[in-house]
Amino acid sequence: MSKLRVNAFTLSLDGYGAGPDQKLETPLGVGGENLHKWMIGTRTFRQMVIGKDGGTTDTDDSFAVRSFENVGAWILGRNMFGPIRGEWPDDNWKGWWGDNPPYHVPVFVLTHHKRAPIVMEGGTTFYFVTDGIHSALERAKAAAGGKDVRVGGGVSTIRQYLQEKLIDEMHLAISPVLLGSGEHLFAGLDMLKLGYRCTSQVATADATHVMIGRA
Repeated sequence: MSKLRVNAFTLSLDGYGAGPDQKLETPLGVGGENLHKWMIGTRTFRQMVIGKDGGTTDTDDSFAVRSFENVGAWILGRNMFGPIRGEWPDDNWKGWWGDNPPYHVPVFVLTHHKRAPIVMEGGTTFYFVTDGIHSALERAKAAAGGKDVRVGGGVSTIRQYLQEKLIDEMHLAISPVLLGSGEHLFAGLDMLKLGYRCTSQVATADATHVMIGRA
């Protein structure tokens, strides 16, 4: 049965998934790039995101590998797709990742502003969904063909799916970094009342990997 998953989503010790002042120069917000030390040295990240060989094959990499397994479609918030706000000024911006993004499956981007689909290299097509999270999930599940749908973020998008009790399982990497402000994942959410529990945790030098599932 197809699941709605969050994988390899990194939080600071104080619960922020991105720092303040996200923009083109600081896409993860001020200090946000420090969250992802656990991932950027892994073989999976180097191969799938930056197209290079090498990298670690340790516990951190095993979580990165699992994050791509059995994924048939993605859902992204608009901030994860790019820094542009409001109406699309033109069709020039096609994401942060160049001509061959690391998704290789259909990706559904939540936005309030219509835009035609963008076909990229490697099997990625970006579809822009203007009628909410339920419509995006319905379309993503249809496109996934029985495989899982991965919610890539950002914080606001994950929170919306959590509030509707739609996420089946979530892997969070808690980085030993304090951001102080930014986008907080759990503020105002009662995860216990929503039916979620921690099912396992594994610590490495650069992160504590926490699995959360439905009770």
